[in-house]
Amino acid sequence: MSTGMMSIREHMDELRSRMLSIIISVMILTIFSMIFGIKSFILHYASINNNNGIQLFYPYPDLFGNIAIQLTSYMEKTLLPAGVNLIQTAPGQAFFAQIYVSLLIGIMPIIVKQIYGFISPAIGKRTKKIGIFSVFLPTVSLFAAGVLFSYILVIPNTLNFLYKYGQAIGVVTFFNINDFISFVLQFFLAFGIAFELPIVMYAIALTDVIDAKFWRTNFRYAVFILVFFGALVTPDGSGITMWFVAGPMIILYLIGMLAIEQRKKKITLS
Repeated sequence: MSTGMMSIREHMDELRSRMLSIIISVMILTIFSMIFGIKSFILHYASINNNNGIQLFYPYPDLFGNIAIQLTSYMEKTLLPAGVNLIQTAPGQAFFAQIYVSLLIGIMPIIVKQIYGFISPAIGKRTKKIGIFSVFLPTVSLFAAGVLFSYILVIPNTLNFLYKYGQAIGVVTFFNINDFISFVLQFFLAFGIAFELPIVMYAIALTDVIDAKFWRTNFRYAVFILVFFGALVTPDGSGITMWFVAGPMIILYLIGMLAIEQRKKKITLS
């Protein structure tokens, strides 16, 4: 009985330690993003042909030019359609928007780490060597690919599509800064997590809990679930933007399914 109690206590201590580590990590990254900005300078060096230089970056303390503000300004310039301006309708909205951006900067590495922690044990049991190139790098790369996909393709096209209705009737279009940040961050997180689907499927397949045929047999149900997920995470009710999420996830599901089946064939042949 005491052994069981000690086991529960040990699990609780481990959970408390993990939660404390996560909270401290998020706080450090969030505070850093709110206090420091990124500055660049050119390090010149002489060469045979001419005087060249390398652009280097370094953090510097600046409350009104911090990383969150720099990132928000860059997103405003690159994501908003022409003629749409950001506004704040109450004091403090811009400040809280920077807190949201800073929190995202703090949370995103934790999300990737947790996904990696879920995947690595399954792959580690099936591979002789587990390292940065076998698990961690694909996990980070897929998350980054999801964020970039949403940033380059999904968010600009979604905003352009939605704001064309306002332009069609000639209304002046503004975007509240809090709504803009929430809109963008929701897409970043949704696509970053969604793009992890193939590696999560592959890790589950390595445990042999689910047969390789399962993914093909239940494809129609997977499509329904992915479409529902797309409708759930998209911030508007148009029914169009959900396909920006569901479409890539269906393709990623097919990629994961084919990778699992290819692995099964290799095992059968060997």
